[in-house]
Amino acid sequence: MTKRSYKTELGCIACDELTELGAGKPGWLVDNPNLLSAIDTHSVALANRYTILLLSWSDPDSTPIKIRPDLSPIQAEHISAIECLIFDDLRVIVAGTSCGFLLFYSLRGELIHKQMIYPGRVLKLRVRGVKKDLIQDTSSEEFCVIMPGVIARFDGSDIQNMLQKWFEEVQSQFWGQKPKSQDLEDFGNSYGMLPHQLWNIGKYGTCADATLTGIMPPPLMEHQSSQRYYCAVAVGEDAVISAYRLSEDKGRSLVGAILSKVVPATISTITSFSKLIWRSDQTSPKKSEQKPQSFARASPLTCLKDHPRKGEKLTLSPSGTLAAITDSLGRILLLDTQAMVVVRLWKGYRDASCLFMEILVNKDIASTSSTNREPMKSDYCLCLAIHAPRKGIIEIWQMRTGARLRTIRCRKGSKMLQPSYRFGASMSSPYVPLEVFLFNGDSGVISVLNRNLDS
Repeated sequence: MTKRSYKTELGCIACDELTELGAGKPGWLVDNPNLLSAIDTHSVALANRYTILLLSWSDPDSTPIKIRPDLSPIQAEHISAIECLIFDDLRVIVAGTSCGFLLFYSLRGELIHKQMIYPGRVLKLRVRGVKKDLIQDTSSEEFCVIMPGVIARFDGSDIQNMLQKWFEEVQSQFWGQKPKSQDLEDFGNSYGMLPHQLWNIGKYGTCADATLTGIMPPPLMEHQSSQRYYCAVAVGEDAVISAYRLSEDKGRSLVGAILSKVVPATISTITSFSKLIWRSDQTSPKKSEQKPQSFARASPLTCLKDHPRKGEKLTLSPSGTLAAITDSLGRILLLDTQAMVVVRLWKGYRDASCLFMEILVNKDIASTSSTNREPMKSDYCLCLAIHAPRKGIIEIWQMRTGARLRTIRCRKGSKMLQPSYRFGASMSSPYVPLEVFLFNGDSGVISVLNRNLDS
């Protein structure tokens, strides 16, 4: 009897260009904390501190694309986060830097847009769909930038409009030439600042990870207005879990005012002094440095402090109602983000990582390949994939209180990846379930976990 593997191999990205990122040494993919990865439906993006490498696993004959961002040597700037943005007709790579910049690149390595968010290290980039209204079934997309004690939110439509404008301009030029009147830096800022909202969520200490879980009702006894309120959940060293109500109102606390004024002024002073020391003989005038906008109002809701436990990583479910949190004691907490209650706990999972996925549980659909209808969302159940590298396994648990559905053996040096939310996904098209990919750095093989329980 053949042993089931519960995963399907999709392709291999092993190539000579990976040696620059450390390939060739056992465990190079998971042992280097500065090595970042992101995946879309056709390719994988890997980045170290100064280089981004884009590799296609669906087309083995494609040439790897290498991107070297123009980073500041004075401030020792480096790449600290990457993500793939997937639109209907456009795919881009977004990089966050240690100095608080966002860099948008095409899959050909062209700089599309560069924008300053806030002085500090970008920890994570998050993309998800969210309902605009609690009653009407309308949705939008949001893109969030997570920094220590700071979170920024972009509307997906603003990013899409900017990318579409860039795409149309590139198409109108012969052979993809850039405008002669613009240098690289000016070209990356030619579309103006992308509108966004900025909040300070550092009341309970700096956060290691955070996310917006969705829209929430306004505070009690507060007049109704057209502005929306968002719920943010953060994890960190001082508070394992903390939650905030975020307002679109720019009214802010004294601490927020001090941070928004003093910190940028201090950074600007240090930068100016450094440039005075390291100034060159160049006399060409440069554009003034971008300054971060002021904080909007963030009201703390609750926090959980449990020394010496520290929150490390956070994973949000597609609906935003559940969050899986890993901590420094090897535990995984399943948080109900609406009630702010931990509803489930796993122990003995040190260095674990979690991703939500959907498993096909409708037996009629799963067992019959000749059925005429495509599986719908109701045919799937939400599960949590837990990768325990010390045990060398991936476990699939059904949410919220379901049993463990399967245990998958995986080799050392493997990492779970998941494509980001697909912008502009049509409701009429066949439902695309949430999948989890497995990338083995030692072999370069990329696989997908099977969503059928019987496969």
